[in-house]
Amino acid sequence: MDFKVEQQPNYTLIRILSEKLDTRIAPGLKSELVLISGNGEKNVILDVSKCLYCDSSGLSAILIANRLCKNTGGIFVLTGLSEAVERLITISQLDTVLNIMPSIDNAVEMIENA
Repeated sequence: MDFKVEQQPNYTLIRILSEKLDTRIAPGLKSELVLISGNGEKNVILDVSKCLYCDSSGLSAILIANRLCKNTGGIFVLTGLSEAVERLITISQLDTVLNIMPSIDNAVEMIENA
């Protein structure tokens, strides 16, 4: 498995375990996100701290997660960005759209204080 899903009381944590969030991983991640949302989960934290690379399909999965959370009145938080992934998100101007936190702890705090 290229990612790990951990259910918590107030949120679902998804850790990407691969160095690349690309066309190999993104379809499975998107499916998982739809399932999580369908199960009534509103808040999702996506930890990409192991990712050194993200392509357009990876960005698409991130945007789907953001939209699914917004649609249910929840919060999506992206955390653990490497320099390369952060640069891609900034170039795509998604840094103004997404909730980005430096660590999982910060992301949990954001959700709990919302």
